[in-house]
Amino acid sequence: MNLEIKTVCFTGHRDIPRAHAYALPRVLERELLSLIERGATVFRAGGAVGFDTVAALKVLELKEDYPQIELELILPCRNQTERWPEAEIRTYEYVLARADRHEILFDRYVQGCMQERNRRLVQGSDVCLAYCYKNRGGTAFTMAHAIKQGLEVVNLYDALSEDLC
Repeated sequence: MNLEIKTVCFTGHRDIPRAHAYALPRVLERELLSLIERGATVFRAGGAVGFDTVAALKVLELKEDYPQIELELILPCRNQTERWPEAEIRTYEYVLARADRHEILFDRYVQGCMQERNRRLVQGSDVCLAYCYKNRGGTAFTMAHAIKQGLEVVNLYDALSEDLC
């Protein structure tokens, strides 16, 4: 495990079970503070509903006390929010407006754009901070890709499950 790091990417499920919804921000903050202590300054999120949003909001909150950290969004396509509920769109726009930078990979949704976003999140990162409880889908793919690329992977689901016992 590399003790000094710079870039952290997030991956996680869109659905957060109620049993974890209240504890997740606290466990996430604890891990983020540990990563900041180790030198992390860039935090990358993919702009999805669920864990991505929770993580991005927590980074924005922590920027008040740690102005050296940056939120970078790597977004799959311009019309990502097309079918989202209005409240989710407002939150997305809030995060997008406050991010230090963002990149949009495709002009519109195309097959494979989410997987490309996930690969780009991992590329150049040192740590993958995940919230994964299924062994299939985009989050599982991203974690597996991160491991294959030699990143340190931390799954907050494991910490949450231990906290609830």
